[in-house]
Amino acid sequence: MSEPILEVRDLVKHFPINRGVVFQRTVGHVRAVDGVSFDLNKGETLGIVGESGCGKSTLAQVLMRLEKPTSGTATFEGRDMFKMSGPELRKLRRDMQIVLQDPYTSLNPRRTVGDIIGEPFEIHSEVAPKGDRRRKVQELLDLVGLNPEHIQRYPHQFSGGQRQRIGIARALALRPKVIVCDEPVSALDVSIQAQVMNLLGELQQELGLSYVFIAHDLGVVRHLSDRVGVMYLGKMVEVGTDEQIYEHPQHPYTQALLSSVPVPDPTLRGKREVIRLTGDVPSPANPPSGCRFRTRCWKAQDICAEKVPELEVRLGDHPSACHFAEEHPHVVA
Repeated sequence: MSEPILEVRDLVKHFPINRGVVFQRTVGHVRAVDGVSFDLNKGETLGIVGESGCGKSTLAQVLMRLEKPTSGTATFEGRDMFKMSGPELRKLRRDMQIVLQDPYTSLNPRRTVGDIIGEPFEIHSEVAPKGDRRRKVQELLDLVGLNPEHIQRYPHQFSGGQRQRIGIARALALRPKVIVCDEPVSALDVSIQAQVMNLLGELQQELGLSYVFIAHDLGVVRHLSDRVGVMYLGKMVEVGTDEQIYEHPQHPYTQALLSSVPVPDPTLRGKREVIRLTGDVPSPANPPSGCRFRTRCWKAQDICAEKVPELEVRLGDHPSACHFAEEHPHVVA
């Protein structure tokens, strides 16, 4: 295993809940991310999966320094990201880029594709001399599978999949080392999803990129990820390789997610148990005591309400945050 390029420890992001028009007072906090830790190795893809509202996108925004963390640390190549400023922060902006979920709203409709992809060169002029920018933009278009001659077109003249390729080209412009992909294919048709996923895989092999790949589709995450982290209500509940998570899930929440994935082979339908969770997802402003999943878990006992389960190896060879971690043989087809 290669050395980590990104190390996150106990990352927390709480949003205050304020009341009052003139004299606002804080009456609580939304615990969007509440103590997340993970490593991202060089050339690796770490998939982050979970239900909507579990804190995945907030995690991406904090990693990109679009939001300030409440506490915790994140080190990029051994340097504390949250203490960087000036030239050091400017370099970090080059080394870490993001691909957003909606390929249309993330592009300026009033600018041509050439202007959109070339904008990073205006900010980081040392990367490309002014007279060489058009050629570099055309090379980027060709790299992501678009016609370099379409450099003067506008975003509305492209399909959804093509617009996401433009977003990827913009992220690649400064030759970053890490790309945070925040649900980059969830707004695309299934056939286009496969094309964009294959493109990301090819670019990773060619350029040596590392990805933090965020999604709620377990099939999409498995296609690209080397390791997978499962999030629930702001916390990481299980982390492992794609084989460990998909073939040997230990946390009840992971097992419930896997059981909900449709089975494409008709001969296997009905042979896998479907776990139906009861109750609603608790509010991140008032999470349950102890294990946050206990209000929906069929294994919950008294200890689950009293003690927070740590993310540690309890069974087998990968960590999970459950007091009663065990494999469920009937949720994996």
